[in-house]
Amino acid sequence: MKTVRDMLLGKEARILSVTPDSTVFAAIKLMSDRNVGALPVMDGEKLVGIISERDYARKVILEGRSSKDTLAKEIMTKEVIFIRPGNTNEECMALMTEKFLRHLPVIENNKVIGIISIGDVVKAIISEQHFTINNLQDYIMHG
Repeated sequence: MKTVRDMLLGKEARILSVTPDSTVFAAIKLMSDRNVGALPVMDGEKLVGIISERDYARKVILEGRSSKDTLAKEIMTKEVIFIRPGNTNEECMALMTEKFLRHLPVIENNKVIGIISIGDVVKAIISEQHFTINNLQDYIMHG
């Protein structure tokens, strides 16, 4: 079973983030430029929230606000659900499904060390299934 640490190995080590006083426009531009759907909101090294495309759609566009005049701290999710490096891909999937989440920050020693997306979790599960299938086929073919 793959762990969060395993899933982070294939990702960029640098953690993209914004500050609470970043504009929503700057956050959305960074998400677009780097092809990610959410960013941790950091006050120094402290995780204070998470901002996602969903937050933008629901709290800026639908409310008729301007992304250039709205700050990340005004629309970010403040109660961030996170995971640890030792959590498994199945634990991530269960948490994401239960809480309707698409992104989970990874915390180790009170520090954000990465972010896992639902796509990362699905990839890890599919990879494990392929490995299992190949082993079973090898066993059937060669006893």
